Amino acid sequence: MKTIKMVMVLVALSGFLSFSEAEVVTFEKEQYGTHVYVSGSAELNEVLRNIRPGTTVIIPAGNYNRGFAFRNVNGLPDAPIVIEGSDPDNPPIFEGRGEGLKVSNSSYIKFKNITFKGFTTNGINIDDGGKIGQPSHHIILDNITVLDTGPKGNNDALKMSGVDHFIIRNSHFEGWGGAAIDMVGCHHGVIENSTIVGKEGYRTAVGAQMKGGSRLILLQNNYFENAGTRMVQIGGSTGLKYFRPAETAYEADSIQVKGNVFVGGEAQLSWVTTQNSLVSHNLFIRPQKWLGRILQETENPRFAPSQTGIFENNLVVLGDKKRNFINVGRGTLPQSFVFQKNVWDASEKDVEKSLPVRENHGGYKFQFQIEDDHSGRLSVTNDDPRIEQVGPAAYKPWSATVEFADIDLLPILPVTSSLGSVALVDDRWLAVIATVSAGALGVGALGWVMIRPHVARNRKRRRRKRDKN
Repeated sequence: MKTIKMVMVLVALSGFLSFSEAEVVTFEKEQYGTHVYVSGSAELNEVLRNIRPGTTVIIPAGNYNRGFAFRNVNGLPDAPIVIEGSDPDNPPIFEGRGEGLKVSNSSYIKFKNITFKGFTTNGINIDDGGKIGQPSHHIILDNITVLDTGPKGNNDALKMSGVDHFIIRNSHFEGWGGAAIDMVGCHHGVIENSTIVGKEGYRTAVGAQMKGGSRLILLQNNYFENAGTRMVQIGGSTGLKYFRPAETAYEADSIQVKGNVFVGGEAQLSWVTTQNSLVSHNLFIRPQKWLGRILQETENPRFAPSQTGIFENNLVVLGDKKRNFINVGRGTLPQSFVFQKNVWDASEKDVEKSLPVRENHGGYKFQFQIEDDHSGRLSVTNDDPRIEQVGPAAYKPWSATVEFADIDLLPILPVTSSLGSVALVDDRWLAVIATVSAGALGVGALGWVMIRPHVARNRKRRRRKRDKN
């Protein structure tokens, strides 16, 4: 029988229930799978003092006047730690100052059916404890609500720094100062089926952003409404010492935004010092100022220009904002972007004038009826069969088959050419990536081309014919 040792003890710091290295707890593998029911804060504290892999802690409904924290707490792939409210429709509510939940240097933990409300610093903060290269990993947030964070300053509803292989799903974020979800140097993650809504009286700078070397993250089937001046920001502006990994040439890479609904907001989408992203099958409804922005917010020559994004199969309802709805900043490569197969309520002429490149195979001047689905969300209707392949209804979501398994998302592989831009349409295409970087220390650019296999064969035939002649 293999004995496994974990190091942990409960200490009270800054109003948290937290763990630090101090006490050795010995247990046997046969003890995995324990369910512990608590009846209040005192019992919760006692249980967390000796938490071990395979333990599920059930918290009853009620109000708790402070948050809690984990440091160096690790479950196992087949024996994760679960902290959950007993009733998904009536979750326990944690309120207070500082942070509601802090998780550092931990892994294989799931939080479910819990509300965090009114915390002044961050609602939830998950990080690697500053140990770059040693991320927290395999963290799941399921049916989590974070309300009224801040309300001013860089105070996030959910802040993640150095977190890999994570899932955020079925959650609700409303009212924050900095970002609803702020990811710095995070990799292999999915945010899905969640609601991100701005609130009057809160700064509400950004909805969700992925920056600081973030890569391979999927946002799918979420609902954003008035969620900041930039509702989804692919990339950002991060201090060099915060990047994970430490040396990268981008803020974000291989980010996918699929099947989401965007309503209002100053800019619904922004690409900032980023590369290789895919935005597809979303619904965009009446942005206040811009549908999207392509920006470069660093002059450091280490970073490649913002480039190579695909925007395809989206439904776009601009309302009265029919021109100049894409903002392009200096130092970017807008010609490397791809816009194709999108359906617009604007005319082809207005779209052509507003996009940085020509739209390929777009649909124009469609009329949509905006409706409320009686749950507070907006949607649009149109009976035209030509739009059956675009928008959220046509999106088939990615699904995690096993909880706490690695999140293996494929990288985004767009390309550019001197004749224009071509996009990755489906998995049958052969893709090769193009990246372009320029700076005071040198110029790097280049190349890969994406072609169908029969195109390659045709080229070989032409070469053989030319050689014969």
